[in-house]
Amino acid sequence: MSGPRIEVDLRKLRHNARTVVERLKGRGIQVTAVTKAVCGHPSIAQTMLDGGAEGLADARLSNVKRLRQAGLTCPITLIRTPMLSQVDDVVHVCDASYNTEISVIVALAAAALRQNTVHGIILMVEMGDLREGIMPQDVGDIGQQVVDMPGVALKGIGANFGCLSGIAPTAAKMSALSPLANDVEGQCGPFLETVSGGNSANLPWATGGHATGRINDLRIGEAILLGMDPITGDQISGLFRDSFTLVAEVIETDTKTVSPLLGTAEHAPAIIRLLPATLETTRVILALGNQDTDTAGLSMPAGSTLIGATSDHLVIGTTDQKLRVGSDMRFQMNYSALMRAMAAPDVQTSLHNDQPRSQENDAHGPKKHLALV
Repeated sequence: MSGPRIEVDLRKLRHNARTVVERLKGRGIQVTAVTKAVCGHPSIAQTMLDGGAEGLADARLSNVKRLRQAGLTCPITLIRTPMLSQVDDVVHVCDASYNTEISVIVALAAAALRQNTVHGIILMVEMGDLREGIMPQDVGDIGQQVVDMPGVALKGIGANFGCLSGIAPTAAKMSALSPLANDVEGQCGPFLETVSGGNSANLPWATGGHATGRINDLRIGEAILLGMDPITGDQISGLFRDSFTLVAEVIETDTKTVSPLLGTAEHAPAIIRLLPATLETTRVILALGNQDTDTAGLSMPAGSTLIGATSDHLVIGTTDQKLRVGSDMRFQMNYSALMRAMAAPDVQTSLHNDQPRSQENDAHGPKKHLALV
C-alpha cells in the first residue's frame, strides 16, 4: 500500500476492548465504545463490539451514518448535542442522544413523531469541565419537560470530565452523580436506565476501589484505541499502546544543517546557505504534514528528532543510516494525531490481524452486530 497509512492491529485493539470491559464489568459498569477518533470506521467499531462493548457512541452524524450503511445494527448514541438542522437524521439513525438544550429536544420529539418512533434522551450534566452540560439544580426540571413530551423518552443522565478544562473525575465529584440520578427519578418518575459517569479519564476512579453508586456506563474511546490515560498521557497497564501505527514514506535525504545560516541584509530576502553536516544526524523529509495529522502528537522512533513540519512535509533528524528515499518510517500517535490522521483523505487505513467472524464467538456469545455487505 503506497502513500501515508495507518496500520491497525485489530488483535491488539480487541484485547484492549476486552480488557477494559472485563475490568469494568466487575464494578457493575458497561462500556459504550466511542468511535469518533476513527471516523466511525466500521471494522474498528466491530472489533470494539467483539471485545464486549455494549454499544457505540459518536459525536458526528456522518460517522453514525457510515456505521449504519455498513450494516451495524447495535445501539448507537450521539454524544454531542444534536444540531437543529439534523434532528430528522439523528432520530433516524441514532437510538438516543445526549442533550443540553430543551429547544433541541422539542425538535427531536417532533421528528420522532413524524417517524412514528420514540427517541431516547440522556441529559448531560455540568460537573466542572465547563464544556457542555445542564447545571445540576436544573436537571430535574428539564427532565420533567422531557417526560411530559411525546416522541422522546428520558433514558438517563451523563457527565463529562477531562476534555475542555482537564478536570479529573475525583471520587467526590463522582459520588455527587448518583444522588442526582435519584433526585431526577424522584421528581420525574421514570427509572433512569443509564447513568453515564464519563469517559476514558474515569478509568482510574472506576477501577480504584471507590464506590460506583448508580454509575453503570462509561463512554470509552482513547483507552481502548491507544491504551492511554487522557489526563496523564501514561500507558494503561495491560493495554497495548500500539494498536495504531502511522507509516510515512521518505521522499528526501540530505546533509542540510538543521539550522541553516540566513542572510542578514536588512531589506533583502533571507538567503539560506546550505552547509555540509558534520554530525552523524541525517535530515530526512517525509510525505506527511500538518494537513494529514497533528505532527506534534507523533512519538518519534528511537534516534530520531522532529525538526519541523509544514502542510505536507515532515522534517526529521535521525541517526538511522539505513533510511533511503522510498523507506518507511513508523510513528505512534496521541489521540489528536490519530483523530486527524483518520480524517485525512490522503491517509489510508490498513487492517491487520483480523479473525474470521465465525471465530469471534467468545465468552460474550455470538456476534450479530455487523451484517456483511
